[in-house]
Amino acid sequence: MENIPGAGDQIRCVSNFEALVSTPFVGAMNALCWSRTLSGDFEEIVNKVDLNENITVLDEEDLLALSLSEEGKLAREILLQDFKLLKAHGASPVLNVIRCYERDDAYPFFPTDVYSFHVDRSPVATDTFLCTYYGEPSEILPNAQATQKVLVPAIRDELIKLYGGPTAGFEAFLSEHFFDLHYQATAAAMPVNLGLGNMWRLAVDHPVSQVLPCVHRAPREKAGQPRLLMIC
Repeated sequence: MENIPGAGDQIRCVSNFEALVSTPFVGAMNALCWSRTLSGDFEEIVNKVDLNENITVLDEEDLLALSLSEEGKLAREILLQDFKLLKAHGASPVLNVIRCYERDDAYPFFPTDVYSFHVDRSPVATDTFLCTYYGEPSEILPNAQATQKVLVPAIRDELIKLYGGPTAGFEAFLSEHFFDLHYQATAAAMPVNLGLGNMWRLAVDHPVSQVLPCVHRAPREKAGQPRLLMIC
């Protein structure tokens, strides 16, 4: 396994899917990358999809129904193989063509959408898998370069005003509204771009986790360039 420059011991690279799913998270390590250079035309697949919504879900039948060039067929085979690998592992992969995610404007001083650096939480032991095949890739923020937003004094003061209840219930309020999942980059932070074609496994906040959850975010999409993302 190799480290990724700038990420310290937090992120490691592996050379195959088996190592991706079987390597335990230990110590500071909470992100694994199956580093890949993929063949095929993933842009063709995106362009063949009728995008009536901001997020369009493609299943295996949808992929097989597309009329594609030889390069498009190579890309489709990779997507179908990734579906197969993740499902065999017990995951439930979803392939999305994303024009944009819904923005959260309920609390202007504290957006809780996926464009904000955040961690995933689960009531059971699990991991997050994701791969961007086309468009802007996601980013990881090293934990040492992240501050939980609810601990930033100015933000915490605003949350206390918003809550307006007894002190004993404040932490539960933060959790119920997912405020405690979001992070702010430190002044000298250097987020890690996850790249195209790489499959990632990220640690999740769950009751028996032995490591910190991985802080990450969705990128700002470029106009006219949807993302093709598999996630579970």
